[in-house]
Amino acid sequence: MANDVVSFNAVSKTYPRELGAAPHQALKGISFQLDKGKTLGLVGANGAGKSTTIRLLMDFIRPDKGEILLFDKSPQCHEIRRRIGYLPEIASFPHNLTVLDMIRFTGEACGLPRDVWQKQGEAWLHVLELWEARRRPLRSYSKGMQQRANFVLALINDPDLLILDEPMSGLDPLGRAKIANLIADLKKEGKTILFCSHILEDIDRLSDSILVLHHGEKIFEGLPADLCRQQGVDSMVEGYLKLVQESAPCA
Repeated sequence: MANDVVSFNAVSKTYPRELGAAPHQALKGISFQLDKGKTLGLVGANGAGKSTTIRLLMDFIRPDKGEILLFDKSPQCHEIRRRIGYLPEIASFPHNLTVLDMIRFTGEACGLPRDVWQKQGEAWLHVLELWEARRRPLRSYSKGMQQRANFVLALINDPDLLILDEPMSGLDPLGRAKIANLIADLKKEGKTILFCSHILEDIDRLSDSILVLHHGEKIFEGLPADLCRQQGVDSMVEGYLKLVQESAPCA
């Protein structure tokens, strides 16, 4: 347990009934662990439970059953938030602010000394090619620039754990390659990373192991190569598609 950065133990989550819809069980007794310095790719179609898993990790919502631990503590523990970097799928900035404003806010919210968040902010703005645009309002940023600005904020506190929700979403091929290379560099630095993506090739290239969710259930956890062997195919993409088709309910 001492090496587990993330521990999900028999976690279930049901969203209550809404007008015109029945209650929805998003996760059904999910268990998995993520060790220090490893990268876990979270895979599944829309509605599989990926977003619910991330929202539970970030303590945006609470489980109905089971236990979640981050660094051997509950996600409700405010102290551990300083050790986490979070990249949401969709950038949501106050459009009248600049990335410098957001760096200042994030740094102070993390309890970082001013000189630390200034130094970290400048370094990551250069790495992510936003230095020249640092004084422009965020409303003027392209989708790719907003995604990179989100990455700056996720990295400002030098986190031990990175939780990345669709980090390549909406990016062009060049932007995708830059973010993929950044994730690879962070892996080499020993960061623990959990990220979900619909781009299975990125999951295959960057992940040490994968967790496949389907209709709220875990249908595979292990090495991408193990999935290929299990399904008798040559690529993780083929293995995933075959696995999901086998798990589909009979008509």
